[in-house]
Amino acid sequence: MSGWQPLAEDLPPEVRHFVEQLRLLKDRTGLSLVSLGARTAYSKSSWHRYLNATQPPPRQAVLALCRIAGLADADAERFAVRWELAVKAWPRPAKPAGEESEPEYEDDPTLPWWDAPEEASGRRPGAWPLLYAALLLLLMLLVLAVGAVLLG
Repeated sequence: MSGWQPLAEDLPPEVRHFVEQLRLLKDRTGLSLVSLGARTAYSKSSWHRYLNATQPPPRQAVLALCRIAGLADADAERFAVRWELAVKAWPRPAKPAGEESEPEYEDDPTLPWWDAPEEASGRRPGAWPLLYAALLLLLMLLVLAVGAVLLG
């Protein structure tokens, strides 16, 4: 990890280990931060923050890096577990007195729209095909009824 900035000395061990592993995984891809940003839904500056431990990466960013690096499912899942441990231990920015205790960042601040949870979209994924099937069935019954009246 010779080209990386040194991590802050006061980082929790879970965060330090996770970021070091994330850096190794990024180096394994051979991609620059610009190229990594182009291949994921996360910008060069976002990757810079994630890889220098100034902000925790969203889970989806970690999984995208695992996919690009060609990790098997079991290895990617281990990375996801490391991510969970690191995010729980990640130091939260200090708030000035009198402000609410909301964190400055979310656990998943840059979730791309195509990975949004289904409840966020307001639609059930199988609703449209079911509606079309019901309308088609109704139309077929109507045609059969009209045909029976005309022939009978």
